[in-house]
Amino acid sequence: MAPAEQDALAVRERLFHESVRECIICALLFASLYVLCHFVITRFKKHTDFAAVHDDEDAAVNRIALGLCTFTLAVALGAVLLLPFSIISNEVLLSFPHNYYIQWLNGSLVHGLWNLIFLFSNLSLIFLMPFAYFFTESEGFAGSRKGIMARVYETSVVLLLLTLLLLGMVWVASAIVGNDAASRQSLYDLWEFYLPYLYSCISLFGVLLLLLCTPFGLSTMFTVTGKLLVKPRLLEDLDEQLSCTRLEEAAVSRRISSGKASCWLNLNVELLREEFVALRNKRWKLELRHRASPWQRNLGYPLAMLGLLALTGISVLIVCVHVLELLLDDAAMPRGIQDASLGQVSFSIFGSFGAALQVVLIFYLMVSSVVGFYSSPLFTRLLPERQDTPLTKIIGNCVSLLVLSSALPVFSRTLGITRFDLLGDFGRFDWLGNFYLVLLYNLAFAGLATLCLVTRVSWAAQAELLRACGLHKLPLPVARSRPPGKPC
Repeated sequence: MAPAEQDALAVRERLFHESVRECIICALLFASLYVLCHFVITRFKKHTDFAAVHDDEDAAVNRIALGLCTFTLAVALGAVLLLPFSIISNEVLLSFPHNYYIQWLNGSLVHGLWNLIFLFSNLSLIFLMPFAYFFTESEGFAGSRKGIMARVYETSVVLLLLTLLLLGMVWVASAIVGNDAASRQSLYDLWEFYLPYLYSCISLFGVLLLLLCTPFGLSTMFTVTGKLLVKPRLLEDLDEQLSCTRLEEAAVSRRISSGKASCWLNLNVELLREEFVALRNKRWKLELRHRASPWQRNLGYPLAMLGLLALTGISVLIVCVHVLELLLDDAAMPRGIQDASLGQVSFSIFGSFGAALQVVLIFYLMVSSVVGFYSSPLFTRLLPERQDTPLTKIIGNCVSLLVLSSALPVFSRTLGITRFDLLGDFGRFDWLGNFYLVLLYNLAFAGLATLCLVTRVSWAAQAELLRACGLHKLPLPVARSRPPGKPC
């Protein structure tokens, strides 16, 4: 065999082994995410929906739908980890460029993961989740034999009609927006135009949803942190408050037991019970604060609040700097690339520390968006309950989390949180090239986050000062409940 043929054979063999290795790594990563998401969904699902006591067919259908939900949630978790994994991989390759044990961590693997997440996100949002919902609601066509296949046929027909409706809407919208010859020619390309355009609209909706939920979630996290952690004692006598609460609880308990309500307060037993529950909860909170150690009370709460303030402030500062870069340099615009050249240059001017900070900020903004999503009045009903979440609500949660998580890479790059360019089809969205839209998006995020931060911090500081000085106990003017002079 000639030397040239041997070299070509060696190259083909190396490419084959690299492809097999990447497939194995991707399969192991996704299997790990799938198992983790299965345990998460199992903690929230309603077990009566999957018991085969009443109807084996319904239980089997629900198990199939649950598997699709687990797949979708695994894709959502993979989309969250996609950008941090890419940033960490780049820094690892920069720190250990010639290490034999990390040669598997290359640009081809990262690029393949981006393509797989994009493909599975489209598949889950457009086909799997609608199929799971219609599958659980289907009963089979009238006159057909009952069974799972009858439900599959009905679901397939409904999903086909829905797909035609969506494609028709995308065709009309595309024909209205683009009226040139190239746009009309692209209307007949399903894979290269329809699906990316449809997912572009979904991604734009997800990015706008992140814009609305993240600032709201930032302010909510301050409130949640104040409720979960023990606050320090500032000019207050906790022993006196605990003693007074116990006396009030005992007095209300005696009045409930005697069944006599005071005439001048005009209270009934139901109101007394509600007051007793409120006093009991207050006593539990005071006892928790009383049992807390000085380190937990005086160090945990301030450090948590300072951490939230620092992360929020750094996020706003980075977005403000990115706004200035957008005004001065076109290179700050988010863009997509087709080749991931990792291990050449750091994506932060502060090196590994800056890359670690970017990863922390990405996770922080994602958690804030999820907290804000479930805290908003529109989506509060979607909040899952442990061991009591019906399957339709699980489907709704999986779709919502996938929309938020799949928009996270675009969201982070648009705000300038990271310099890592979007790989694969994530950078093909047309609206990413609109300068005014990107600039307005950055200004809106900076304004909303600053407003929520200042408002929440000022209100929290005011409430703590009033509570510490005892001014919250001052009597407030109360409207009269009956005309003066009228006996009770």
